[in-house]
Amino acid sequence: MKQIIFLFLTYISVSTYAQDVAILKYNGGGDWYANPTAIPNLIAFTNQNIKTNISKSPRIVSVGSEDLFSFPIVFMTGHGNIYLSDDEAKNLKNYLISGGFLHISDNYGLDKFIRRELKKVFSKLELIEIPVNHPIYNQSYKFPKGIPKIHEHDKKQAEGFGLFHNGRLVVFYDHETDLSDGWEDAEIHNNPKNVREKALQMGANIIEYAFKN
Repeated sequence: MKQIIFLFLTYISVSTYAQDVAILKYNGGGDWYANPTAIPNLIAFTNQNIKTNISKSPRIVSVGSEDLFSFPIVFMTGHGNIYLSDDEAKNLKNYLISGGFLHISDNYGLDKFIRRELKKVFSKLELIEIPVNHPIYNQSYKFPKGIPKIHEHDKKQAEGFGLFHNGRLVVFYDHETDLSDGWEDAEIHNNPKNVREKALQMGANIIEYAFKN
């Protein structure tokens, strides 16, 4: 009964909190703080183009913190190791099943670690490639071919994976594209304007989807 009440209260918190977003801080030695201009630029883009009202400076929230439940969406990136304790994995799971949403952007080198740690969060769920007709690709901006290719690492196809809990997409994971590089200030990666625009549009879709679902 206590667990049911807890989940109900956290669902209210996630669903009714003001439109703010956060960057997820994690342990393990990986650079959770990578791409510092990415989320502020994405916020500015969404506020201007799809009329969100997000605070211009994202918060930083630890994966094990109760403050996690204050945000409808949290963003996670980095290049290296991630480690979730049992309590952190439980906290993240409770956040996600009570209405929260996690976007993970592989900044190259994250893949083997995040796949391992997500198993601590949802032991029975598998990352699956999200079909191109899924609503996340069809919000204010349309991506009929799925997730766009933004940054080149291994000359592999861009992939958008997801974890679905009871039919709801709770984790969106971009792989071999690095959306967050495309959100950074233009001079950092020298991506062409049209590539940055695609990255920001896809990011806006992610936020819009998270706020609606």
